[in-house]
Amino acid sequence: MMRSLYSAATGMSAQQTQTDVTANNLANSSTTGFKRSRANFEDLMYRTLLIAGQTTPGGGQVPTGIQIGMGVKPAGVQKIFTQGDYVETGNQLDFAIQGGGFFRVTHGDEDLYTRAGDFTLDSEGFITTPTGDRLQPEIAIPVEATTISLQDDGTLTVFSADEEILATENILVTTFINPAGLFAVGNNLFRPTEGSGDAVELTPGEEGAGTTVNNYLELSNVSVVEEMVSLIVSQRAYEANSKSIQTADSMLSTANGLKR
Repeated sequence: MMRSLYSAATGMSAQQTQTDVTANNLANSSTTGFKRSRANFEDLMYRTLLIAGQTTPGGGQVPTGIQIGMGVKPAGVQKIFTQGDYVETGNQLDFAIQGGGFFRVTHGDEDLYTRAGDFTLDSEGFITTPTGDRLQPEIAIPVEATTISLQDDGTLTVFSADEEILATENILVTTFINPAGLFAVGNNLFRPTEGSGDAVELTPGEEGAGTTVNNYLELSNVSVVEEMVSLIVSQRAYEANSKSIQTADSMLSTANGLKR
């Protein structure tokens, strides 16, 4: 059986994976704090017919050898944590991180992490995500508060109508040595893994952690134009691999017909 049939099939499967990743990026192009994904691929093992450098019967040396590849496979789907654009919202509970780091929130009985700073208040006045996960450490905003100010170093100050300070709290930023190793659980949340390394909670602006600001949100880092180009490339590669299968099938058909 011609090896090209299987090699081309792995190529079609790889391009299908690439299209799935690109489609998810496009679907989340308007998701606050979303980080695009990139599919990485690697070639499979090779069938070696002749080793480079081997000595020939005539005393010469084989310069390149003969190796025939057996296709491609996905090596991983990597989150790209480049900075997204910022948009001013005028909402005092919209927070953004300028630089590296994540907000820590409590989801059920575990701590998860997010770049999305579209916070709100729950019925008890605590700052939470839109799905009800409280920002950590927990911060409660007094009912009589009218103004919330967040400094670069994470200092959150709450003022009353007559500009009296009602509360002062500190928002921390958590960093990871390898954020691409975080496990995406949905709802803009990430879970630490062995690959991400341990969570390091820092004061914003210290030891490489990003700074904080309110009245702004970080947008998705997806470039719609780049993703559309990726879709076109994936489609053409898929078509080329399918053509390889058609060609191999035609060659096999010709070989089978020689006996007629």
